Amino acid sequence: MASEKIKTFTDSNFDTEIKNGVTLVDFWAEWCGPCRRLAPTVDAIAAEYDGRATVAKMNVDENPNVPGRFMIRGIPTLLIFKNGELADQIVGLRAEGRDREEARSAARNRHAWPIAKSSSSDRAQQA
Repeated sequence: MASEKIKTFTDSNFDTEIKNGVTLVDFWAEWCGPCRRLAPTVDAIAAEYDGRATVAKMNVDENPNVPGRFMIRGIPTLLIFKNGELADQIVGLRAEGRDREEARSAARNRHAWPIAKSSSSDRAQQA
């Protein structure tokens, strides 16, 4: 089950929800093992950026239109939007901890994600 800090996007609410600010959308499916393994990372990102960015999930089986528009062919896929414009994407599952840092890095490079101060554990992982 997703954190209460994570929104659920659908084909009908997607465009409205990504219009303002920074949004990370996790495209997933119930049957997808790598998607289930990524879920705790998405939960952690949602908690870390609570109030500064929107984090959401979109089930690709229940909502085929938006994934089709963005030509999503593999899941999990994370898309990062800034004010409705696609800023970056991360496809597939990375080594433990790398997904979170890669999402941060991608957003930093495009000045999309509200940058948080690194914790001491983050600095230790980067070393």
